[in-house]
Amino acid sequence: MSRSDSSEKEVVLEVTGLHKRFGDLEVLKGIDLTVHRGEVVVLLGPSGSGKTTVLRSLNGLETPDAGVLRVPGAVEIDFAHALPDPVRFRLRDQSAMVFQQHQLFAHKTVLQNVVEGPVQVQKVPRDQAVAEARALLARVGLAAKEDAYPHQLSGGQQQRVGIVRALALKPRLILFDEPTSSLDPELVGEVLGVIRGLAAEGWTMVIVTHELGFARQVADQVIFFDGGVVVEQGPPESVLDDPQQPRTRQFLERMLHR
Repeated sequence: MSRSDSSEKEVVLEVTGLHKRFGDLEVLKGIDLTVHRGEVVVLLGPSGSGKTTVLRSLNGLETPDAGVLRVPGAVEIDFAHALPDPVRFRLRDQSAMVFQQHQLFAHKTVLQNVVEGPVQVQKVPRDQAVAEARALLARVGLAAKEDAYPHQLSGGQQQRVGIVRALALKPRLILFDEPTSSLDPELVGEVLGVIRGLAAEGWTMVIVTHELGFARQVADQVIFFDGGVVVEQGPPESVLDDPQQPRTRQFLERMLHR
């Protein structure tokens, strides 16, 4: 069963009619997406299906050609018009992105990486930011690594620091772009365990992943993309266990037997 009933929860983010073209290739062909508070939305699909472009659009890392994005009480953007930097920054204030490749500052310690955003961007007092960062690092089992540099950490540890860095910003929404795809298989579990914990705590998340078992455990809503459109969406027990669309069934069959 999915973890929550979204019908009574507030909308954190709503997207309608999202279109995006790269040259002659139309990668998004009218995407609609609604995310409710405390909900985990998993985006699935083959490479080139548009799922990562959707995710990056939610954070302003990609600028769609058309469509409307709304974060109630914070920002509303019509992408048919130019996107001014102040509006883009306001959008980014609502969410935090966890990337595939960690993207930590190599010349900064773990603690420095985590406090950078709160102190430099959000103007949180340094003592407060450091105390909160240490609590978060302890929460993911990295308290002893605060003075280490990224090159001294395993890939799984680096990704956990990336998650802590996102949490330190206290975003309304956390975006994960295939957070385990660059990890050795034995390190995947430790990162997924942290994300499971966040789901249990009620963090609102949108996750691009190919980990079907993980999606089944944490998702409230699974959305399957192909060719720039939403092919099928619903709770995991529907989309993953009883898909109605042939293309969804074909994709899942290939994933299960790769």
